[in-house]
Amino acid sequence: MDRKAPAQDEPLFVTRPQLPPLEEVMPYLEEIWRTHQLTNKGPFHEQLEAALCDYLGVEHISLFANGTLALVTAMQALRLTGEVITTPYSFVATANALLWNDLTPVFVDVDPVTLNLDPEQVEAAITPKTSAILPVHVYGHPADVDGLQDVADLYGLRLIYDAAHCFGVEDEGGSILRHGDLSILSFHATKVFNTFEGGAIVSPDARAKQRIDYLKNFGFANETTVVAAGINAKMNEFQAAVGLAQLKHIDAAIHARARIDARYREQLAAIPGIRCHTPSTARRHNHAYFPIFVEDDFPLSRDELYFRLREHGIRGRRYFYPLIPEFPMYRNLPGNDRNEWPNAHEAAERVICLPMYSELGQEDQDTVVQAFNPDEI
Repeated sequence: MDRKAPAQDEPLFVTRPQLPPLEEVMPYLEEIWRTHQLTNKGPFHEQLEAALCDYLGVEHISLFANGTLALVTAMQALRLTGEVITTPYSFVATANALLWNDLTPVFVDVDPVTLNLDPEQVEAAITPKTSAILPVHVYGHPADVDGLQDVADLYGLRLIYDAAHCFGVEDEGGSILRHGDLSILSFHATKVFNTFEGGAIVSPDARAKQRIDYLKNFGFANETTVVAAGINAKMNEFQAAVGLAQLKHIDAAIHARARIDARYREQLAAIPGIRCHTPSTARRHNHAYFPIFVEDDFPLSRDELYFRLREHGIRGRRYFYPLIPEFPMYRNLPGNDRNEWPNAHEAAERVICLPMYSELGQEDQDTVVQAFNPDEI
């Protein structure tokens, strides 16, 4: 059922977390209260790992308290050193995880259409200090996995995917999460599938999963043996219970997002100067975000449109602006020059992500699109 258009004090945010029916969560909570098992690989944690492996079509997954801890731990698990080539066009957590591991980010430009890392630019940036490549599947659209794997294989580099946006996304071979050495998911409240906070690492084999599971639990191999300088990054039973309840509704949520995506594209196609992000060739999308780009022939600049939308109660987000290398902790890195990322810079100066969530009603969507009408500007 469509919601009514928001009141002036009820803005339309870029996302609205999906929640399962409360009555479906209560039996899980009652079981937690009965057993007093709150964390440390409880039954719901184990059930969710198995259920996600089945749903996502992967063999090994390790649950985490959040996606950033998963990223940090993934780099520890692969024992990376030196430089890691990554994208300037992402959420800052992508690069922050590198700094937390005392790794040096090397930013290279993105493809102008997909906005994902360009393999040719990656290859050109490799030095003797390079140990890995960290691409992002931006907006849930798969990166050039074959091209990036070719570069990684040629130079003997590790390949870690920040797949925070990619829950349920598939290419012709199956889950996009099967690519690279490791793939990292986020189950943050803003994501297609959420456990309030949460995340996961998808591993290629049982041995890799075992090391990751040690690292996320202080490095404990058993009650008296610590094998690594791990951290506490475990997902608790409440998060896992929410995830089990959410998973029952995820297909319906993705189908709803697909309808919203199609309707945006149909309505915005008639507005000169507004360009929708080109859909990827993935076999299955999850429609995680709906980015548009404000071109020169639109009567307002990107920022003017952004603030106009806010005046109408529409809280879009400029994902991703500024670029990561423009934040203070990255600005003075050797070789950090914004002229090296013209495609990323162009996208960052033009992008607005519009409200996109499964419960977005048609009336609310019409409110968003009407704010673009040149006759109203």
